[in-house]
Amino acid sequence: MMSEFVLPRFIFCLIQYLREGYNEPAVDVPSEKDFHKVLQLLGPQISFLEDLTKMGGAMRSVLTQVLTNQQNYKDLSSGLGENACAKKSHEKYLIALKGSGLAFPEDKLTCGMQDQAAGTSSLAVSGFAGATGTSGQVDSSDEEDQDGSQGVGKRKRVKLSSSVKDQSIMDVLKHKSFLEELLFWTIKYEFPQKMVTFLLNMLPDQDYKIAFTKTFVQHYAFIMKTLKKSHESDTMSNRIVHISVQLFSNEELARQVTEECQLLDIMVTVLLYMMESCLIKSELQDEENSLHVVVNCGEALLKNNTYWPLVSDFINILSHQSVAKKFLEDHGLLVTWMNFVSFFQGMNLNKRELNEHVEFESQTYYAAFAAELEACAQPMWGLLSHCKIRETQEYTRNVVRYCLEALQDWFDAINFVDEPAPNQVTFHLPLHRYYAMFLSKAVKCQELDLDSILPDQEMLMKLMIHPLQIQASLSEIHSNMWVRNGLQIKGQAMTYVQSHFCNSMIDPDIYLLQVCASRLDPDYFISSVFERFKVVDLLTMASQHQNTILDSEHERSMLEGALTFLVILLSLRLHLGMTDDEILRAEMVAQLCMNDRTHSSLLDLIPENPNPKSGIIPGSYSFESVLSAVADFKAPVFEPGGSMQQGMYTPKAEVWDREFDPVMVILRTVYRRDVQSAMDRYTAFLKQSGKFPGNPWPPYKKRTPLHPSYKGLMRLLHCKTLHIVLFTLLYKILMDHQNLSEHVLCMVLYLIELGLENSPEEEPDEEEPVGGQERCHDSWFPGSNLVSNMRHFINYVRVRVPETAPEVKREPPASTSSDSFASTQNSGTAQVFSLVAERRKKFQEIINRHSGEANQVVRPKTSNKWSAPGSTPQLTTAILEIKESILSLLIKLHHKLSGKQNSYYPPWLDDLEILIQPEIPKYCHGDGMTAVERILLKAALQSRLNKRIIEEICKKVTPPVPPKKASSAEKKTLDKEERRQKARERQQKLLAEFASRQKSFMETAMDVDSPETDIAMEIVTPEQQVSEAVYDCVICGQSGPSSEERPTGLVVLLQASSVLGQCRNSTEPKKLPTTEEEQIYPWDTCAAVHDVRLSLLQRFFKDSSCLQAVSIGWEGGVYVQTCGHTLHIDCHKSYMESLRNDQVLQGFSVEKGEFTCPLCRQFANSVLPCYPGNNVENSLWQCHSNKSMQELIKEVEELQEQLGIFPVSISSETNLSKEMESVMKDIKSTTQRKYTDYSKTPGSPDNDFLFMYSVARTNLELELIHRGGNLCSGGASTAGKRSCLNQLFHVLAMHMRLYSIDSAYNPWKKLTQLMQDINSQLSNEEQPEVPVLYRDVSSLLLIQILTMPQPLHKEHFTCIVKVLFTLLYTQALAALSVKCSEEERLAWKDLGTLKKNTCNAEKSWEVLLSLVISELSKGKLYLEGETEELGMVNPIAWSPDNIERYLQQFCLPFLRITSLLQHHLFGGDLPSCQEEEEFTVLASCLGLLPSFSQTAHPFTSAACLDWSVPAFDIIPQWCFEVTSFSERHAEQVKVLLIQESKWDLPHLLQLPENYNTIFQYYHRKTCSVCTKVPKDPAVCLVCGTFVCLKGLCCKQQSYCECVLHSQNCGAGTGIFLLINASVIIIIRGHRFCLWGSVYLDAHGEEDRDLRRGKPLYICKERYKVLEQQWVSHTFDHINKRWGPHYNGL
Repeated sequence: MMSEFVLPRFIFCLIQYLREGYNEPAVDVPSEKDFHKVLQLLGPQISFLEDLTKMGGAMRSVLTQVLTNQQNYKDLSSGLGENACAKKSHEKYLIALKGSGLAFPEDKLTCGMQDQAAGTSSLAVSGFAGATGTSGQVDSSDEEDQDGSQGVGKRKRVKLSSSVKDQSIMDVLKHKSFLEELLFWTIKYEFPQKMVTFLLNMLPDQDYKIAFTKTFVQHYAFIMKTLKKSHESDTMSNRIVHISVQLFSNEELARQVTEECQLLDIMVTVLLYMMESCLIKSELQDEENSLHVVVNCGEALLKNNTYWPLVSDFINILSHQSVAKKFLEDHGLLVTWMNFVSFFQGMNLNKRELNEHVEFESQTYYAAFAAELEACAQPMWGLLSHCKIRETQEYTRNVVRYCLEALQDWFDAINFVDEPAPNQVTFHLPLHRYYAMFLSKAVKCQELDLDSILPDQEMLMKLMIHPLQIQASLSEIHSNMWVRNGLQIKGQAMTYVQSHFCNSMIDPDIYLLQVCASRLDPDYFISSVFERFKVVDLLTMASQHQNTILDSEHERSMLEGALTFLVILLSLRLHLGMTDDEILRAEMVAQLCMNDRTHSSLLDLIPENPNPKSGIIPGSYSFESVLSAVADFKAPVFEPGGSMQQGMYTPKAEVWDREFDPVMVILRTVYRRDVQSAMDRYTAFLKQSGKFPGNPWPPYKKRTPLHPSYKGLMRLLHCKTLHIVLFTLLYKILMDHQNLSEHVLCMVLYLIELGLENSPEEEPDEEEPVGGQERCHDSWFPGSNLVSNMRHFINYVRVRVPETAPEVKREPPASTSSDSFASTQNSGTAQVFSLVAERRKKFQEIINRHSGEANQVVRPKTSNKWSAPGSTPQLTTAILEIKESILSLLIKLHHKLSGKQNSYYPPWLDDLEILIQPEIPKYCHGDGMTAVERILLKAALQSRLNKRIIEEICKKVTPPVPPKKASSAEKKTLDKEERRQKARERQQKLLAEFASRQKSFMETAMDVDSPETDIAMEIVTPEQQVSEAVYDCVICGQSGPSSEERPTGLVVLLQASSVLGQCRNSTEPKKLPTTEEEQIYPWDTCAAVHDVRLSLLQRFFKDSSCLQAVSIGWEGGVYVQTCGHTLHIDCHKSYMESLRNDQVLQGFSVEKGEFTCPLCRQFANSVLPCYPGNNVENSLWQCHSNKSMQELIKEVEELQEQLGIFPVSISSETNLSKEMESVMKDIKSTTQRKYTDYSKTPGSPDNDFLFMYSVARTNLELELIHRGGNLCSGGASTAGKRSCLNQLFHVLAMHMRLYSIDSAYNPWKKLTQLMQDINSQLSNEEQPEVPVLYRDVSSLLLIQILTMPQPLHKEHFTCIVKVLFTLLYTQALAALSVKCSEEERLAWKDLGTLKKNTCNAEKSWEVLLSLVISELSKGKLYLEGETEELGMVNPIAWSPDNIERYLQQFCLPFLRITSLLQHHLFGGDLPSCQEEEEFTVLASCLGLLPSFSQTAHPFTSAACLDWSVPAFDIIPQWCFEVTSFSERHAEQVKVLLIQESKWDLPHLLQLPENYNTIFQYYHRKTCSVCTKVPKDPAVCLVCGTFVCLKGLCCKQQSYCECVLHSQNCGAGTGIFLLINASVIIIIRGHRFCLWGSVYLDAHGEEDRDLRRGKPLYICKERYKVLEQQWVSHTFDHINKRWGPHYNGL
């Protein structure tokens, strides 16, 4: 019931809605808004259908029936009947259908209105092939080409005639079922996601799958048209491919559709039609009469890759063997496809700008390269993968045949004869490349005979021209001859050889040239090469010449280019016989030789065979095995302060030794500098392994044997033209003519060596007469074999030279016989010209032979320079006496290179072995001399005659330079050489000196752990005699003391820090939560504990006194660090001024006072004034005063009373005091208000007082942490070397002394005097002061010291420490007494009273402990909750050892801080020690331990006590404050007693081993603020908080969540792990930077943004580096790339 009645109506209703909602979009207004409205209305209906599909197979088959039932459709939707609404909707439907066929409006009449089923099976060939040539009608009336009017000038659109096409897709669509119309509307509405999902959800139903696939194919043309018009082509493309991938990946289905619906025809035709809309006339070769059309790369269709869904479908179906076979068998299809490919042949033509720079650099080349790769090369690779065995020979013949036909058509269309048009180049020759790749496949895999598929000579000559033109243009581009075309032309040259393109572009081109070279006349080929590279005129014996087509500055690099090209052509074997594995190995070696590479970049750089079935796939077995064979893995390294390396692969030594192939490197380098880099690395290897000390030449590498089909290629090496060129170049190099380089010589020798390695077997008759004059009538050399030509002497050469040349002045030789001989030489170098001219003639003959037509195109006029080289009037003929052979030139070259006469001595004269076993390693690596020796040895080996001649030449002592008299010009060049040599040496020296300076600077300025080198930069640690510290200003360079008027300052960086607050009191690390159960609570952090303590104190005691009983700054404390450089403060001001006016974008904000140190470029934001003064400390350090403790206490008290009386300098405003005030302001503003204001009355002076001494505390505590939490290592560590605590103390002290402590409340009195009437004092205050036992002793120390006049005397310092130690010790005893059980307390109490009367009672902890216990028992301290606490506190029994250990641990933090302070104030080194003796060492260093007391009996901590008031009097007084407090608040007494502090060093959270653990938990986690899943989730590595990066939902007052969190958690420093990118980001104040990743894959590489999707594992070393930078506050100095975040993170 439902299926027959409800569903059809429901679906029809849906369709009617879609019809109603559709309006033909107006020409210019995109109609998406309307689309979306309709779709929103229909949301529920489509969702309902979607739910039905999820009900299972039965429901799906019902739906399939309804959707494909034709009767239902007919009944409901025909629009007949009375229903007006239905009629209207039907009309709308018909309007919408109108543009759905491919036929264009003016063609509509010709198309018979056939039924779509009767489509012709295959395209008629004749009409189509003719289409390209015949119809060039221009037409812009097509409905789609609204923008046809843009056709600029000539560039009108060209449309091909659509004479005969497959009717089924030409026509308007006809729908026969709901499914068809539904798909139609889906396309019309540009594939709404919901509809796509519904249509795809139905696919499990087999009937539906087939019906839907056929429908999809039927609509294919319509899809293309909609896609072209779409404004959202990207999203639409993705959705199309979503569908088509499901349909066409199934081989069975694809085959069925191909057979039943002409899928291939439809696809090819649709692609052809798609491209037809953007064709323009080709301007290649013959601009006026060209009939060829190419795609216009500027068109949106190509620019936005709109064609890719269709092309990707095509590639997809070609991957099925059965479909590809059909394609390769169908001649009509092949013709159509070649037609399609020819649209890309010659696109994006570049014309060289000769006058001014091009105004607008077009970027169309991206589109061109992408189009050739995707639309031409990818289908080609797909087809090639099916041509792998002999049985498929026929397919290859088909492709090659139609390819050649298309090429012939193309040559005809562009009117090409034999000369390419000058100054033009296109990098796109897909037809050539199809031809080349199928040839290569035929020979390599199908054993086809190469000659059977090659065309005639004339066609080969044409074929080689354009690829050769590209090679010459590459050389021109690199010689900067195209510089006026802008950067984009370089971009094209690079893309052409780049790894993703090279095997579809440059490799086939070079292979095609190799094939042509192996079949054409070698002399013709060689002369064509030099002609294309425009260097023919340079190849003359004369020292001067005229080059009519090339500027002299380009000559050298073009000549290098031509020779390099020949070397590549002759040595590359990629398609000439190498196996896949050999190719892979060669590619890998080339890439690794340029640079060490990461695994992923290797995968990217090695051109993979684009078709997936080739076996060389990234990560495949062969890839990994080859990699492990040629390379060693270097694990990631961490240079502290340097960049973090990734895991790299580096070539093994034997690879450098045997496999380094410079030719392959040159072929594969995108940047020319990579070639240099490879050579530098090779040089370094040879030096390191001791194989060769100097500058080596590129090594000569043996090649894999040639495939027999290509043997002809080696004829190039044995042709006279090449030999003449080589001879001429050797001669010119020897004579020092201009424009020749070592590179030219290197390539010349390489070619000679290649020739010797590949010489033809038969050696000419050994005994020919040596003079052989009578045989040399035709040209320079007797034969074509290099081996025999090498020894042939050439005596005289006639050259054409400009009249100014030096050769003209010389007299011709007198002897007539030799003169006549010279004339038989047939005017020597003119020979090279005439050779070219001869080849021209030959070519003309071939052409004339082939075309019997009378109207043969006459050659362009440019040829006149070939026909008559003497036509330019200022040329004159001169005869040169040469008398050299190639061998003699080589030997003289050896002399020249070595700089010694007779340096060459034939090695076989000493050691005949050499001739028998010539492979000698000593010749493998070396410079030019080695190469010459190697060549001469090979020449001697190949012929006895050569051997004899070499010996003869060496016997004649030949002067190294042949000319008769060294002309002044030559002298100049020799001097030049020497001068150059000297300049080089000087440069080396300078560089070495510079490097050593740099090293010493690095050691002093950076944290390099070098032996402590005391440099002048050191901060004040002068010798005793110097009374005043001297500073160097790094801006003005003057040195002098800091004075009141002109103070000097230290460059410092002030930053707020919460690192201290992150210490925890447990040693086990906190883990990052990765499940709901694991959570982190910050109760046990140092910051939290201190916070709780302060607020408790403030509840019960007087505020001002509370604020002196603790330190703040655990969170948001200000840390001051310096690079150690000093400058005058006025110099600094002018420096800041200049930075303000500097327009360059800096990474810091000058407005906020930020700058970089002018000397070491370290980041800084303030200057800390140096206090002028003699280093009194040092002199006072020595003198041991004999004042008694009491006297010193009195003095300290008096000094503190003087507070109101300022030193003169401060009362009168000086520059110094102003600066000190401003730096204090800076320090205050560094941290946030909430971290400085703790008092109950805001802004009270107590607050400032607390803040100031806390700054000192923060810096001391942090230094302690940097030293590892204790002082065992001693010495002035690196932190000490650059510490600015001394200067900081002066600044703080000066400000602290502005606040007077009321003498009644001065803690000093409480510590050193007995109070008279304690009771009365307590009773009359409502809020008492904090009891002394509750006060933090380190804070008291800082208060005492900073309120004394500076500089402080050492004896006073020691006195303060001694007094405070007694208080600390009492606190330790009190804390201990609370920890003991009731019984233990009683026991200790009794023990102590027994010992009370011994002599050293005050220095015995038993006595003191019993005293403390008995005093505290008077209050309610021990009563509360005794019983339950017992089990909890600790079950251990307190043995005397335990107690002693406890007391020492309690006092250690204070001793460490005090020792550090003493070290900074008074100099003197910190002693190093073992951990167990740290207490004693520090105590004696501080002067607490009288040195004589170290006798035999065991040491106790109590021995350090020095009571200023008898202990039995003062301890009760201190305890009384606590007991009287306990009367009122018994429950708080214990909590407030200061406990032993066991803070562990600060650590970041511990991360899991595998990144996936983090990713899985966090990437779906919802944000606690907005309860959504964030787009960019991040997690704080300090406290584990989950935050949204850049999330607007969590923004508060314009601060995004990460920035806010960095302020709350780290006082401005945040370390976040970005979950979706695996990267760590650092926020520091208003700047941020990407730090890198601590998770690496198995190859030691990062995977930023998780693009590669490899499993990632924690790299502990990196994480340690990150933690180290966090703890040491060095993010600013080490990371370089900072940018402002504008609170948006």
